[in-house]
Amino acid sequence: MTKVLVLYYSSYGHIQQMAQAVAKGAREAGAEVDIKRAPETVAEEVARASFYKLDQAAEIARIDDLVAYDAIIIGTGTRFGRISSQMAAFLDQAGRLWATGALIGKVGAAFTSAGSQHGGQETTLFSLITNMLHFGMTIVGLDYGFAGQMGDDTIRGGAPYGATTLAGSTGARQPDENDLAGAAYLGARVARTAAKLRA
Repeated sequence: MTKVLVLYYSSYGHIQQMAQAVAKGAREAGAEVDIKRAPETVAEEVARASFYKLDQAAEIARIDDLVAYDAIIIGTGTRFGRISSQMAAFLDQAGRLWATGALIGKVGAAFTSAGSQHGGQETTLFSLITNMLHFGMTIVGLDYGFAGQMGDDTIRGGAPYGATTLAGSTGARQPDENDLAGAAYLGARVARTAAKLRA
């Protein structure tokens, strides 16, 4: 059975919800899926004062965990048009995996959230994809088979480069049904692609 890791970092829970939807899609496509999160690097008192969501159930990932999977789908919130420092610190530990080629041939994909439609979602996705390309991974995007990313009748997450959601300037907006459907679509597409590459 194809093994998929959904690896995420979420300060306020938006990416956590997207990670669960990605995992759901991958499971429905027949994969064995684990959800793990990057460690928090902010001091606990600062995180609590900033209302971080500290009760997330997902296991804390270790960098060596990545080797055990056929596919890795990475999600993090956007920070000024780039990935969060927490996810960057986690991926920066992968030097040995890069040097030994341990991630070459694995399937990779990305998902993110931002405060606004022009808040850097696509550059964050590209930042994640850039990491994965350096690791030698085969990248899967959110193709236009997911038509929910098109249209201008409402706020819509999603881009050809990965699944996205919009949190709003205060973080009050939660991933809606369409955003979660895009995340599930991405998870399923990654699982199916990884299964084909294993065959």
